[in-house]
Amino acid sequence: MKVLKDRVAVITGGAEGIGKAIAHAAAAEGMKLVLADIDETTLSATVSELKAHGADVLGVKTDVSCFEDVAALAQKAFAAFGNVHLLVNNAGVAVAKSAWETTQQDWDWVMGINLYGVTHALRAFLPTMLGKGDEGHIVNTASLAGLISEPAMAAYNVSKFGVVTLSEGLHHDLALRGAKVKVSVLCPAWVKTRIIDSERHRNAADRSDPATLHPVSLKTGASIVQAVQNGIPPEKVAADVIEAVKAERFYILTHARSRMAVQVRMEDIIQERAPTLLPI
Repeated sequence: MKVLKDRVAVITGGAEGIGKAIAHAAAAEGMKLVLADIDETTLSATVSELKAHGADVLGVKTDVSCFEDVAALAQKAFAAFGNVHLLVNNAGVAVAKSAWETTQQDWDWVMGINLYGVTHALRAFLPTMLGKGDEGHIVNTASLAGLISEPAMAAYNVSKFGVVTLSEGLHHDLALRGAKVKVSVLCPAWVKTRIIDSERHRNAADRSDPATLHPVSLKTGASIVQAVQNGIPPEKVAADVIEAVKAERFYILTHARSRMAVQVRMEDIIQERAPTLLPI
């Protein structure tokens, strides 16, 4: 989809971080925007900011873990702009825990947003997008953690591996049907966002208690926090996304070292050896 001007983008998790950066990049291309986020206050501020820059933008408070919310988002987007050409399934959260320390509430929360948030959007948006017959593109935000397995990130790893394989299968499904809708999967490494504070959106009773975690998990979690704080700016990721959409490139790897990490993992599999622990 080389021409983005006057086309419509829907971005979940669009109020801040990578989602907000993609919104600004899409607006700079002349796209109309529908931003979805669970944080209504931040969403309103981002919508106002984009409007001040001349963007045609609609904000919709949305809990992507709830299909009814996502279906309502789709209805509002199509009603406002007639079609959706770029669907960016970007909303995401994380907890830093080993598999046995991860509670059922953790699993439900992470999978509900990171994975089911994507499947909900595909069911809500794709039938109409395909029915319109226009060019389109879907970008699903996974992570480098969807291509390699880091410690103390059990639920996050599983959710992001799920997004990667979902996106790969979706690519095949659309290609076999000759659809004009293409797919990319975004797999960034460390990006300077507030994902390390994503539990702020949870009920207080469900939030992680550091006192229940093993020292190794706490140490790994601290390393993850530092890596995120030293990560690349979201604007760099957004530029990569826009470029990939125009080039119809499937995998979007934002860090040079990501390719090396994936190669190590592939060699582990081919050689049937235990997974290599790569540095955070």
